Amino acid sequence: MNKDSILIAVVALIIGLFGGYLIFSISNSGTSQQQNGATPTGTGSPVDYSQRISQAEKVVAQDPKNLNAWISLGNDYFDMEQPQKSINAYGKALEIEPNNPDILTDQGIMFRKVGWYDKALTNFEKAGKIEPNHLQSLYNIGLVYAVDLKQPEKATSYWRRYLQLDSSSQTAMQIKSMMAQPNNNNIAPAMK
Repeated sequence: MNKDSILIAVVALIIGLFGGYLIFSISNSGTSQQQNGATPTGTGSPVDYSQRISQAEKVVAQDPKNLNAWISLGNDYFDMEQPQKSINAYGKALEIEPNNPDILTDQGIMFRKVGWYDKALTNFEKAGKIEPNHLQSLYNIGLVYAVDLKQPEKATSYWRRYLQLDSSSQTAMQIKSMMAQPNNNNIAPAMK
């Protein structure tokens, strides 16, 4: 394997792990969503996204200001790999709560998925201004710079900030690994 193949494999692993983390986080928030009008995640059975989406669409049709229903729609479209619908639902949620770093980051991930890297960076940076220690936005800014824009030197400051806040998680280990890649001469070694 050459160095580029290894980097691609590491990045794919990171994205997969991060996606799994998001799905786990989203599924654990089902109880609070149920209390606010969105349909909860099933208990141990496969998720019926079409039913959940249908339910949430009915809620927002009756109550367009229902933040949790819009977030639920965004999350379900996110999980179903429908980035444009997810972007739109998160956009509606942001109309209600424009300074929510989690919604900004989720929408930013979908912007990245469709190749709108400038919009993704804008969302991640805004999330970071609202909550300077927002790990997901720091991680994703670095990912866009290092992987998508092929500017790993710009990723360094964001990932170093991440590592100052969290130096031992699985994501931190992945960041350290990516920063230590020998073919990324512009990325300094991770801080310990």
